[in-house]
Amino acid sequence: METTRFWDVLPARAREALLRAGAPVVIRPGAFLMREHTRASQVFVLRAGAVKVWVDRDGDMAILDVLGPGDLVGEMEAVDGGVRHANVEAMTRVEALVLPAARFRTVLDAHPGSVWAVAAVLSERLRDSNDMRVAHFPDDPERRLATRLLRLVARFGSPVKEDRPDGPADEPDAVVDEGGVQVKVPVSQQDLGRWAGMGRRKVAQILAAEPVRGGLTVARNSIVVRSVDAVHRLAGHDTD
Repeated sequence: METTRFWDVLPARAREALLRAGAPVVIRPGAFLMREHTRASQVFVLRAGAVKVWVDRDGDMAILDVLGPGDLVGEMEAVDGGVRHANVEAMTRVEALVLPAARFRTVLDAHPGSVWAVAAVLSERLRDSNDMRVAHFPDDPERRLATRLLRLVARFGSPVKEDRPDGPADEPDAVVDEGGVQVKVPVSQQDLGRWAGMGRRKVAQILAAEPVRGGLTVARNSIVVRSVDAVHRLAGHDTD
């Protein structure tokens, strides 16, 4: 599953302009970049780390997305001037570029091609939202969970390295577990459920059944996917 990173599709001159117009910030884990129902007019371009986008519904958390390096935060409010539709909370130490929404729009106006980068982000998120909606009718929890896992792999995945008998895994000639991917983001089974629209028990049940049984581990600070193909099959994708 491909994800659209704002920074990657932004024209080079617009990147340079944003770097000049914005200010670098470091955000500690657990701190909020923005809160639901407020009108703070700032836009963030994430450079490192991970944030979760979530809403509070009668005391329950519903996770809308998990964003990482290259992603844009606050673009909807920058476009329409409305109130924040969700909370954005740092899951790890986050490095970001921050600038007022009005200045962000000024940079886009000065570099007309850059507006397509924002359009690409909004289009990708709408497509993902529609996919989740379809997976609810009829109810398909396996597909919903698999698409969340694949989004994490696309945004944060790195090859799993196995320890060699005579040295650490980060040496140049370390053996790589082909097809295995590690996601170094603290996403729990409960978080996956909040993101995929199900309870933690249902998440555990799906992960313990075919085709992903034994092929995926959700630990405290990372997820290890030993077979990405198995997750694609869970999502109903053709892996041939």
